[in-house]
Amino acid sequence: MDAATLDPMIGHLVDDRYEVTSRIARGGMATVYRATDRRLDRTVAVKVMHAHLAESPDFVARFRREARAAARLTHPGVVAVHDQGLAGEASYLTMEYVDGPNLRTLLRRDGALPLGEALSLTDQVLDALAAAHRAGLVHRDIKPENVLLTPEGRAKVADFGLARAVTEATAASTGTVLGTVAYLAPEIVTEGRADPRADVYAVGVLLYELVTGRQPFTGEAPIRVAFQHVNGRVPAPSAVVPWLPKEVDELVAALTARELDERPEDAAAALTLVRRCAAALDPATLSRRAAVAPSPGETVTGAARDDRHHDHDDATRPGTDTALTTVAPTAGTIALPIGAITRTEPASPAQPPPRRRAWPRVLAVLLALVLVTGAGALWWFQVGPGATVATPAVVGLEEDAAVAQVREAGLEPVVSRTHHDDVAAGQVISTDPGPGVDVHKSGQVRISVSLGVLMLTVPEVAGSDVAAATEAIGAEGLQVGETGEEYHDTVPAGAVISSSPAAGESVPHDTPVDLVVSAGREPVELPDVTGRQKGDAVAALESAGLTVGEVAEAHSDTVPEGAVISQDPAAGAGQLYRGDAVDLTVSLGPELFEVPDVVGRQVDEATQSLEGAGFRVDVKEVLGGFFGTVRAQDPEPGSRLPRGSVITLTVV
Repeated sequence: MDAATLDPMIGHLVDDRYEVTSRIARGGMATVYRATDRRLDRTVAVKVMHAHLAESPDFVARFRREARAAARLTHPGVVAVHDQGLAGEASYLTMEYVDGPNLRTLLRRDGALPLGEALSLTDQVLDALAAAHRAGLVHRDIKPENVLLTPEGRAKVADFGLARAVTEATAASTGTVLGTVAYLAPEIVTEGRADPRADVYAVGVLLYELVTGRQPFTGEAPIRVAFQHVNGRVPAPSAVVPWLPKEVDELVAALTARELDERPEDAAAALTLVRRCAAALDPATLSRRAAVAPSPGETVTGAARDDRHHDHDDATRPGTDTALTTVAPTAGTIALPIGAITRTEPASPAQPPPRRRAWPRVLAVLLALVLVTGAGALWWFQVGPGATVATPAVVGLEEDAAVAQVREAGLEPVVSRTHHDDVAAGQVISTDPGPGVDVHKSGQVRISVSLGVLMLTVPEVAGSDVAAATEAIGAEGLQVGETGEEYHDTVPAGAVISSSPAAGESVPHDTPVDLVVSAGREPVELPDVTGRQKGDAVAALESAGLTVGEVAEAHSDTVPEGAVISQDPAAGAGQLYRGDAVDLTVSLGPELFEVPDVVGRQVDEATQSLEGAGFRVDVKEVLGGFFGTVRAQDPEPGSRLPRGSVITLTVV
C-alpha cells in the first residue's frame, strides 16, 4: 500500500469545504493535495504546511499575511491563491489547480529546450513576476519546480508568498535563510535580504538551465554552490553550447550580475531585455536546441510521481543550522546562517624585499611614500571606496523629512511609492540600503514611500452568473467572500442579485465581496378558498404570497351571496410562485324573478303562468273552489323571488 493511500488527509474535508481526493506531491515545506471545492464545485490544489512549521507563531503570522498578499495578485501567469486557513493545527493554502507538468519535468524529458521556447517561457515568467513586483511582492524561490505549464504550454508561477513567509520566519527566529541553492542570489546568502533583483537573478539561472540543460554552479555540497554564487559569476552559456549567440550570453550576464546595481531593477526591466534579445535573433537560431540527453529522473512512488505542484524540496524544520542535501544537492532547499559565506577578494601579489639603498635615497623614497600615502588616503576617504556615509534611519518618517535627511547626509534620494497595509500614506516603508549601511558619498538611497492601503472599487455584478461575477471581482483585484441564496421575483435563478459591499464602493484590497445569488421565484402553496367569503378568500391568498386577479360575479342557487363559487387555478392544479395571480368568481346569491299577477284568472291558467315563470303553486280552495277563480295570491304580484319559490293561490 503506497504512502498516498495511507495519508489520513485523503477523503478528509478541510475547513468544511475542500474534499481531499488525492495526494499530488510532498516537499520539504508542505504536502499538496488535489481537492474538490464543494461550495463552488471546482477542482483546486490544497497545500498543507508541515506541522513543525505551525510551531512557530512568527511563521504562522507571516504565512497568513503573505497568503493575503498573494491572493490579491491577479495575473494569467500566476497560480491564483483562492483561500487560506487552518487544517487542524497546520496552515493551508487553496490554489488554482493546473493540469500540467512543471518545468523540471520538461527538462528531465527533453534535456534542454529550443532557444525560442526557452526565451518565450522566460518572458512569461518575468511578465508574471513584473505584476508581483508592481504589487510589492517578491517571490524568493523561482525554480523549475515552481513554474507550472498549462495544457496549452503557458507558464504559471506558483508559491508566491510561501517562500517569503518561511524565509523571514526562519531568519527572524534562527538567523538562517532558506532557499533552493542552485538559484540563490548572492545577497540572500550574504545578507539574508531579497528584493525584486533576487527574483531576476533566479530567472537568469533558470534561463541558463533551459538553454544548456545544466545549472551554472554545481558541487558536492550545497554550501559549495552557495559559495560560487557569492564569489563567482555565472559562466556564459556559449561556453557549454558554442553555437549560442552572444546576445544570449549578454542577457544571462545581465540577469545574473553579481553586483546589485548592474542587475535589472525588477522583472519589468528584465522583461525588456529578454524581448530585445528574442527580437534580435533569426528564426533558425531560435529553433535550435542544445544536444543534451534527457535525465532519467528520480525514482518515486505513488502520488509523488505527479509533480505538477511538487516543490522537490527536502528542507529541515526552521531552527537548524545544518545545510540540507537531496539526491541532487543543487536542487534541494538549504538552511544557511546569514553571512556564513562572505565575498572573498583575490590576494595581492607578493612584493619583493627592498634592496639596500643609501640613506638619502631611502629618505627620499620614504618622503615620497608619505606623500603618496597621504594623497592616497585623502583620495580614499574623500573620493575613493572609503568615501562613505551611513544611510540615515528614516523608516517611519514622512516623505519630505526622509528626503531631507538623506540629502543632508550627502546622498541622493530615489523615491518610489507603493501601497502598504500597515504603514500610513506618506510615510517611509523601507530604504535600500537599510539604515546604518555605509554608502559611497553621492550614492543613491532608494526610499519606498507608502501610498496607504490599496483601495479598490467593487464592480457591478448584479445580473451576472456566479462565474462571471467571480471573474469580474477578481479582475479588480478583489476576492469573493460568502455566497448566499435568496428567492427573487425578477432575477433568474443562478444570477447575482446584489453584492456587499455594493457596486461602486471603494474598499481596502483585502475586503471580501459577498454575493447574494437568486434561487429563482419562490414556490408557494395554493389554498382552496371556494366557499369562503370574498374578504376571507383575498386575505388567505395574499397571506400565501399570491395576488388576486380578476374577480367575476355570478348567481348561484347553492353558494351564499358574497362567497367564492370557484377559483382559477383551482387548488391542486399545479405549482404557483410568489406573486402569481388567482382569479375568483363570487356569488351574487340566487337569481330573482318577478311574480306574475294571476288574480281573477282561472286556477288552471294561473298555475300554468306561475309555473312557466319558475315558481311552484299551492292552491287553497274557499267553499270548495266552485268557480275556480283566483281571488288572491301570496306573495303579492310584482314581488321578486328566487326560482322555485312557492306561490299560494286562494281559489273560490
